[in-house]
Amino acid sequence: MKIIIDDLSGAAIQHLIASHLVSMNETSPPESVHALGIDKLRGEDVTVWSAWIEESLAGCGALKELDPTHGEIKSMKTDPGHLRKGVAGALLSHIIQEAKNRGYLRLSLETGSMDAFRPAQLLYERAGFHYCPPFGAYTDDPNSRFMTLEL
Repeated sequence: MKIIIDDLSGAAIQHLIASHLVSMNETSPPESVHALGIDKLRGEDVTVWSAWIEESLAGCGALKELDPTHGEIKSMKTDPGHLRKGVAGALLSHIIQEAKNRGYLRLSLETGSMDAFRPAQLLYERAGFHYCPPFGAYTDDPNSRFMTLEL
């Protein structure tokens, strides 16, 4: 698996991000969807990585800087054809290492509270994340779970 910084110009990554937004909107009420679209993922405060297995896009993940010591994981998505191949774990490890390299003291994320999000929650729990109150601009939301990892 090769993980690279992605400029979001390719059709495959654009399709994966679009399908991520569709699935988030199918699973969560609109006011509880916090996934970023392509334009916001291109922001100066966001870095996006894509994971490739041979010539096939396997997944993506992003890191948004909230402040000089705190980052947020965004847009973690595995292509359905690459599920259970370790893609999400590899991307998460890569993002955690990058957050450490940047000198962040904490890495946080928001995920859904519904059963569909349980696999993601387990992934983050295995990586050492624990549940926390809302952070940054988030507010308490019964459809969201907030997690953080002290680096």
